Amino acid sequence: MAEAQNSPTLGSARAGGPPPAGSTTAGSIAVAAESTVATRMSAPPSFDVADFPVPHGREEEWRFTPLERLRGLHDGTAVATGDGVKVVIEAPSGVTVETVGRDDERLGRAGMPVDRVAAQAYSSFRQASVVTVAKEAVLTEPVRIAVHGEGGVAYGHQVIELGAFAEAVVVIDHTGDAVLAANVDYVLGDGAKLTVVSVQDWDDTAVHVGQHNALVGRDASFKSVVVTFGGDLVRLHPRVAYAAPGGEAELFGLYFTDKGQHQEHRLLVDHNTPHCKSNAVYKGALQGDDAHAVWIGDVLIQAAAEGTDTYEMNRNLVLTDGARVDSVPNLEIETGEIVGAGHASATGRFDDEQLFYLQSRGIPAEEARRLVVRGFFAELVQQIGLPDVEDRLLDKIEAELKASV
Repeated sequence: MAEAQNSPTLGSARAGGPPPAGSTTAGSIAVAAESTVATRMSAPPSFDVADFPVPHGREEEWRFTPLERLRGLHDGTAVATGDGVKVVIEAPSGVTVETVGRDDERLGRAGMPVDRVAAQAYSSFRQASVVTVAKEAVLTEPVRIAVHGEGGVAYGHQVIELGAFAEAVVVIDHTGDAVLAANVDYVLGDGAKLTVVSVQDWDDTAVHVGQHNALVGRDASFKSVVVTFGGDLVRLHPRVAYAAPGGEAELFGLYFTDKGQHQEHRLLVDHNTPHCKSNAVYKGALQGDDAHAVWIGDVLIQAAAEGTDTYEMNRNLVLTDGARVDSVPNLEIETGEIVGAGHASATGRFDDEQLFYLQSRGIPAEEARRLVVRGFFAELVQQIGLPDVEDRLLDKIEAELKASV
C-alpha cells in the first residue's frame, strides 16, 4: 500500500482539497490558496435549524453524501415517532444519570451544530440524557449506554461530563434499526481522563447522522474510538476544542464498509488554545459493489495556539472491486510557533509482499488474507481496553471477512 505524507514547514500554510483521481497523495501545500476550515461550511454554527439552508449536494460538506438516503433528516420531512430508539444506561457508583428537558443549561456546552441535520436534532429532541462523573472519581467499571433502534425516526442528545481529575470509560452501543440524528457532548474538567467507545453496529437498513463535540479542559485527556460496521448510511462528525492549555485528544476510528453501504466520518480538531496535542488515526476496509467510505480530517491551528503538536492519518484497504474511498486530510496552520503538524492518507489493496511471506510459511491464501486484515485493524482494536468489546469487534471483523475473503 502506497502512503503519502505531508508535514508542512512552520509558517502560515493551508493543505487540503481532494486529491486528483487515482492519486493517494494527502494534498499539496498552497500558501493562502485554499479556503479555510470555517469558510468550507455553508453556514456558521448555530442551534437554530432555520440558519442552515436545505442542502442540495453541491456544498463542500455534503458533496460526498447521498442525500436521498438520509430519509428526510436533512430537509425537515423526517418526523419523530414514538418507536424511534430506546436508550438504556448502566453506570457504576460515582456516576449520576439524569433525564433532563431542553432547558437544561448543560446542553450544548461542548459545541454548536455545524450542519442542518445536527441543528435539526438539537431543535427536535424532547429529552436528553446527562451522565455526570463526580470530581476526582476514578471508575473501575465502564459506563454503558445502549441505543437500540426500534424501527422509527428519532432525534437525541446526550451529555457526558467529567469533573476535575475524574477518570472514566464510556461505551455507546448502537444496534437495531432506526433513522436517528443525534448530538453527543463530552465535557472534560481540568485533569480529567475520558475514553469513549462509540460502536455503530446497526441493522442494514438504519440511518445514523451524529455530531460528537468534545471540550477538553486544562491538562485533560480525551480518547475517542469510533467503530462503524452496520447501517445503510452512517455519517459521524467528531469535533474537538480545548478550554485551556495542556489538553490532549486522541481520535481513533475503525470502519468496515460492505456492499451498498455509505459510511462517512468527518473530523475537526480545533486547536484554539496554546500547548495542546492531538492525534487522529482512522482505518477502513471496504468490500462489495457500491461500498463507499468517506474520511475528512480537518485540523485547524489558530494563531493563538502556539506550541501545538498534531498529526492525522487515514488508511484504507480495498478488498474487492466496486468499492470507493474518498479520503481528504486538511491541515491549516495560522502560527509558526508549533511543535509539529502533519498528515497522511493511503488507499490500496492487499500488500502482495505480506501475503507472499505468509504463504511461503505454509499458510493458505485465504487464511493469509484474513490475517493481514486482522493485523491491519489490531492496533485500533487494542485502544479500546475492554476485553469483551474487543472480542466482539474481532468476531465481527472475522464474520465480515468470511463473506468476501
